[in-house]
Amino acid sequence: MPQDTQTETTQQNKVLSYIKNLGFSDAQIVDKGSNYVVDGDIVFSKTMEVPADNGKSITEQYYNGYIVTNSRNIRVKIDPSITSMTSEINGAINQWNTVPNSRLRFVITTGTVYDILIKVDNTIGSSTCGQAYLSTSNGLAGNTVWINQALIQNNSAAQRQRTIAHEFGHTISFKHTNQSTTTNVPGVGGTDAQSLMNGGQCGSGATVLSTKDKQATAALYPL
Repeated sequence: MPQDTQTETTQQNKVLSYIKNLGFSDAQIVDKGSNYVVDGDIVFSKTMEVPADNGKSITEQYYNGYIVTNSRNIRVKIDPSITSMTSEINGAINQWNTVPNSRLRFVITTGTVYDILIKVDNTIGSSTCGQAYLSTSNGLAGNTVWINQALIQNNSAAQRQRTIAHEFGHTISFKHTNQSTTTNVPGVGGTDAQSLMNGGQCGSGATVLSTKDKQATAALYPL
């Protein structure tokens, strides 16, 4: 096997191991070329830097263990492809920004320097409303949110906003609340049918952050 191919295979195996150590099963992991897509909408680059702990120390619910360090000023760039959903984007951001006792703040930027790019991708799947990268081990927000505008354009405005808010949740470390192998944020235990971060609810899930969603956000991003 050529050296570069061997190195690439080794890197991909490291990423797979990391994903599985976060609690995801083989059945939840789909190979999408340069990325792995997990549990429908969580994206991991095959070239990502795998944290030294390889995910083994993660113990909190819907949380990958990596807090965004500039959480008071997470800059969101709206790609021209999705400007028609600016209202929904602003509504989604407002939900996260108004969580009581939390320092978390997303801000819209029109500049060339940003933390998250949100854009349209109508090719991500016939039943996938959106996808996003998780936050990273070096304290950065997941840098891209993809929205399947063709799929959600006929949903209610509240459901379109829900899709966007859900994907922003992944960029700041939240996994799916209803992932069976996930454990609890300290002090915010138990299942939550009303969680906006429940997976597999494209077009039908809760449209606002639940009480536990807010409690978990305040726990991870306290004032």
